[in-house]
Amino acid sequence: MARQPSGTARQVSRQGEEPAIRNFALNRQAGHYYHLLEKFEAGIELSGTEVKSIRDGKANLKDSYAVVKDGQVWLIDCHVGAYAAGSYLNPDSLRDRRLLLHRQQIDKLTGRTREKGLTIVPLRLYSKNNLIKCEIALAKGKTVWDRRETLRRRTVDRETEHDIREHRRKQ
Repeated sequence: MARQPSGTARQVSRQGEEPAIRNFALNRQAGHYYHLLEKFEAGIELSGTEVKSIRDGKANLKDSYAVVKDGQVWLIDCHVGAYAAGSYLNPDSLRDRRLLLHRQQIDKLTGRTREKGLTIVPLRLYSKNNLIKCEIALAKGKTVWDRRETLRRRTVDRETEHDIREHRRKQ
């Protein structure tokens, strides 16, 4: 493998094949409250201090969502805390941030979100090749019955796995 020139810092996983991916913020409630239909990877337009703040782990995706306005996708209510070493020029922590997607993806999201009950939710913020990305999903809200059914199914699966392990241990 050819050596990279100095000055380029590329994170590489232990196998040396794929770039290391590090999660900065997760939206754990998204899978609980929504049926996730289709996932997209989007870049996110940030200022310099926001990037440093996200790398410090000061991002929160809870209660955030994305909308399509004027042919662009915007991330709304994503909290990025102020960078401690930043000056008074730190941007507002709850400002709207533009998501960077291909035109075909934006058109697809525009058409699908016009359907009743479909929305766009962010799933996680992570780094890929030293760039901060946002994974978003086209989602449909779950009813209370759906959530209870999911919890029941998880409980049954967990108990089944436990019984299988116990059975194997006794043999």
